[in-house]
Amino acid sequence: MLDRLEKTLRGDLEELRSSGRAKGKELIIEDVIKPEGDRGPRYLVKGHGEKPFIRMNSNSYLGLTLRDDLREAEEEGATRYGVGPGAVRFISGTFRPHRDLEKKLAAFHGREEAMAFSSAYMTVNGVLTSLITKETAVISDELNHNCIINAIRLSRPRSKSVYGHNDVAELESKILEAQGARRLIVVTDGIFSMRGDHAPLKEIEAMVRKHDHLFPENAILVVDDSHGVGAFGETGRGTEEYTGGRADVLVGTLGKAYGVNGGYVVSSEAIVTYLREHAPMYIYSNPISAGEAAATVKALDILDGPEGRAILKHLRDMTGRFEKGLTDLGYEVIPGDHPVVPLMVRDTEETSRIVSYLLEKGVLATGLNYPVVPKGDEEIRFQISGDHTASDIDAVLDILREYREKR
Repeated sequence: MLDRLEKTLRGDLEELRSSGRAKGKELIIEDVIKPEGDRGPRYLVKGHGEKPFIRMNSNSYLGLTLRDDLREAEEEGATRYGVGPGAVRFISGTFRPHRDLEKKLAAFHGREEAMAFSSAYMTVNGVLTSLITKETAVISDELNHNCIINAIRLSRPRSKSVYGHNDVAELESKILEAQGARRLIVVTDGIFSMRGDHAPLKEIEAMVRKHDHLFPENAILVVDDSHGVGAFGETGRGTEEYTGGRADVLVGTLGKAYGVNGGYVVSSEAIVTYLREHAPMYIYSNPISAGEAAATVKALDILDGPEGRAILKHLRDMTGRFEKGLTDLGYEVIPGDHPVVPLMVRDTEETSRIVSYLLEKGVLATGLNYPVVPKGDEEIRFQISGDHTASDIDAVLDILREYREKR
């Protein structure tokens, strides 16, 4: 019998619902209508019949997910190697596409070696829990992703501290306070996914290098650029390319801009080899399938060529069009070049009302409330994709115009 436990859990769920913080039931996508003419893809959602939806809440920034050439690459990999790996990698779960992908990722980011994980969340946890020792001080941006926060908790470092969001001066004071540790790790998101803004990596890197001599085992900069790689920078190499900064250890994802699934880390050969031997999230967890690895190789081929440059330009154009449209309508946004465009509502109930109106009118968008974002920063996070058209963007703006006029 679980009656007493279930009573407690139901009370927690009711509190989430009454405060407007519950995520609620997940929308189930039943089918996808391929792009046609000046219209991007549309999605059919369970419970909404044949009503087509524009998806404005996808991390698939380049719009590659529905491409036939990626699907064919995945199918070819599955046909040759099977639909699953059958084991963790060090036993018998490593296939040729896994190593092909890792070599491609290392070259793409100008690093010696790369290592793929089952997800970016697991990558961050595997990297930080392996590199943080009981003699390591860790300093983290206050708006870092949940995966970084939880990884630091799991790691039990010598000390941990938080600096104000993108506040490099405060970061320096935290570094000086960390003296006495053998190793220092400064960790930040590249793109902060709730806001779409980016870390000043060049300045952060300079600060880490400036004080490296204080720590016998170095001061190390770790960057999770899962929302940046593939979608940000002139050639899609993320926040490093955009800012001119460089991480010692860079984490990325295969499941956002590349349109597939999984996560990865790139760094020196010594660090990646060490992680293969020590990261439990890699050692004891099955990898992505060989088909997924093959599909990501194809995505990188597209991105790192003329077609990729064209997609990125279109993505920037659509992002600018949407951001300007929101501003012209009188909505508050956080300006930036990344395809995350947050509409700042700053009220939980109003956020829910706008999201419901968008759903009624055929737009999938996600409202973010406390504790996902700080109180007062409630927002609707719109995400622009490479398969959105100008017509799609204008249709969503027209709906938001209608909502404002009715209010």
